[in-house]
Amino acid sequence: MDKKTVVLRELVHTWPFPLLSFQQLLQECAHCSRALLQERPSTESMQAVILGLTARLHTPETEAGTQPLCRKHALRVLDMTGLLDDGVEQDPGTMSMWDCTAAVARTCIAQQQGGTVEPGQAPLPVEVRVDLRVNRASYAFLREALRSSVGSPLRLCCRDLRAEDLPMRNTVALLQLLDSGCLRRVDLRFNNLGLRGLSVIIPHVARFQHLASLRLHYVHGDSRQPSVDGEDNFRYFLAQMGRFTCLRELSMGSSLLSGRLDQLLSTLQSPLESLELAFCALLPEDLRFLARSPHAVHLKKLDLSGNDLSGSQLEPFQGLLQAAAATLLHLELTECQLADTQLLSTLPVLTRCASLRYLGLYGNPLSMAGLKELLRDSVVQAELRTVVHPFPVDCYEGLPWPPPASVLLEASINEEKFARVEAELHQLLLASGRAHVLWTTDIYGRLAADYFSL
Repeated sequence: MDKKTVVLRELVHTWPFPLLSFQQLLQECAHCSRALLQERPSTESMQAVILGLTARLHTPETEAGTQPLCRKHALRVLDMTGLLDDGVEQDPGTMSMWDCTAAVARTCIAQQQGGTVEPGQAPLPVEVRVDLRVNRASYAFLREALRSSVGSPLRLCCRDLRAEDLPMRNTVALLQLLDSGCLRRVDLRFNNLGLRGLSVIIPHVARFQHLASLRLHYVHGDSRQPSVDGEDNFRYFLAQMGRFTCLRELSMGSSLLSGRLDQLLSTLQSPLESLELAFCALLPEDLRFLARSPHAVHLKKLDLSGNDLSGSQLEPFQGLLQAAAATLLHLELTECQLADTQLLSTLPVLTRCASLRYLGLYGNPLSMAGLKELLRDSVVQAELRTVVHPFPVDCYEGLPWPPPASVLLEASINEEKFARVEAELHQLLLASGRAHVLWTTDIYGRLAADYFSL
């Protein structure tokens, strides 16, 4: 993390053990309190890792610091997962996941094109575990790298795949090249597949029997205007979802699931621990089903952002909170139309979530009085570390009521009033002995935890 690139390159070049995992080595520093895994590796550092690996593949084992009798202990797995950022607030001095994907891919291709070696001089194969990010621009390059790694001394093993705005046929082609034993997450973003496209892709995803996380978006199944093809595609999608045996996280953001949540969740073989249903137009019966389902009592993370919880959905939502109270660690309720009245009636069950660490309430029409009530009542939640709250409605001028979420997100606030609000909240936290709890309006601060880090 301190850009000691020469040492880092040699570390990879001469590593004498079967596994080199940077995530494992950086879990905790024995000499200081630095949160190393929260720091972004520099571009130079990541390039040094790649160069060290390349040098190792082109150096006989005896020259790489490993004696002939110890070849069985030589490096077999280089784990580069869990280190890099996803491009949010990208620092020019750090290497994004996109850049790392390209660098590893380039090494794979170069290794394959390096020509033949003398008999007995072939390097021992090294499995490189990576998280891959791909879009239209990088697809062809990454596909060539995955093809090149088959039978190569440098074998790419993808742990998490994120494909953004990738055509359906390209997504399928990429999935066919991945090792079914390595993949734990598939994340398809901004693809707007719809049910028809998803019914083509989902059987290729379902072959990954160890998949723990599936993130999909824009899956439309409108029961109000059903079509024969749409119903057939939805049934096929449900049948394929039933093939997953290890799935623990499901994200279906911006998918029209009104009245269909029971069909979707009933097909799954095991209870989910993370469920994201942001902007899914959920109905009261969807929330009631979820509260009664086996999933509720296992949920660690729940995201209901963009679903209106202010009317007939409020009571079923409170029932869901009650069911999940014992396990819930992360609750996201951005833009749910929760005003003071709804929040205050929810506080008794919300504060029963004793293990809750994160609460997201941004974009809800809450007043300063409502926020203070939440702050006071949440004192019993000893594990709470982060509350992302909205700008109080007191800080706006001339708001319509009830204010649409778009108005709350776009209207200007009175900075002087908000400064007083922040100061008062801070004083209340200090007075209650909770200075360590972060109350913020920053929704882009990467505070929301990934399921695998919970």
